[in-house]
Amino acid sequence: MEERKVIAVFGATGAQGGGLARAILADPEQRFSVRAITRNPALPRARELARLGAEVVAADIDDEKSVRRVLEGAYGAFFITFFWNHLSPTRETAEARGFALAARATGVQHAIWSTLEDTRRWVPLSDERMPTLRGKYKVPHSDGKGEADRLFSDLGVPTTFLQSSFYWESFIHFGLGPRPGTDGKLVLSFPMADKKLPGIASEDIGRCALGIFKKGRALSGETIGIAGEHLTGTQMAAAFAGALGREVRYEAVTPGAFRAQRFVGAEELGNMFQFLQDFEDYVCGARSVDASRSLNPEMQTFAGWLDRNKGRFPLR
Repeated sequence: MEERKVIAVFGATGAQGGGLARAILADPEQRFSVRAITRNPALPRARELARLGAEVVAADIDDEKSVRRVLEGAYGAFFITFFWNHLSPTRETAEARGFALAARATGVQHAIWSTLEDTRRWVPLSDERMPTLRGKYKVPHSDGKGEADRLFSDLGVPTTFLQSSFYWESFIHFGLGPRPGTDGKLVLSFPMADKKLPGIASEDIGRCALGIFKKGRALSGETIGIAGEHLTGTQMAAAFAGALGREVRYEAVTPGAFRAQRFVGAEELGNMFQFLQDFEDYVCGARSVDASRSLNPEMQTFAGWLDRNKGRFPLR
């Protein structure tokens, strides 16, 4: 039997990395084995991956030597940074550079870099349609990743650039799901006007990443956008209504009104939604649902994802 190739999965206890680790472990073809990288192997999610057959090892992505150590002997690597843990795009860029240097040094044959667009290509800092944040970004969590893409290319690392979509889990974790309006009926509200929002279940990102690894180095240098569906706010409200058994209406707000809300990341997310709204044709075009489904035939629909997760929404 041919020895399985090792995929080093960073963020293995998180949404994207965890989805990839579980997809590899559950894959009937068993072409790859998982080296699950985490800061803390004692975490319950890490222990569960070990129980399922992953090799769980510790590494600090801010330490290039640590990253290099866990990449030794790996065929492939899934690289991801964690903006919402520290809110620093410059730190993300530094971490990406460490990934790229370590991958080159250890001879990684196929890397996937979980990235997003550098929105400043469409909305330069001089453009006053949306505020500039931190002096040099429009959408920091997106711009920092997109800026780092060139590091992998410049260092000659065979890399596929994976651009994901709006996590449907954000309706849960960022409190963006339906809330009672003044009339007591549920309201879904975010700044997309009547435009379509590409979205995906986070675990499906990992399954798409496995599809990319299976296609191999032929996809090196390619940028691949993925989505489960492209839906308007009205369509998502209808899906919520079907899952929850209650009327849900969509009320669009302006990006400016969203930015004015008092929670950490409101400006960031307001700018993100404005980019997604203003450049709908590009964003949806770069994230083909059919192509995504070819990588991941098990791709969930929004209605299917809601049915599995409807009990997780606080509707008070």
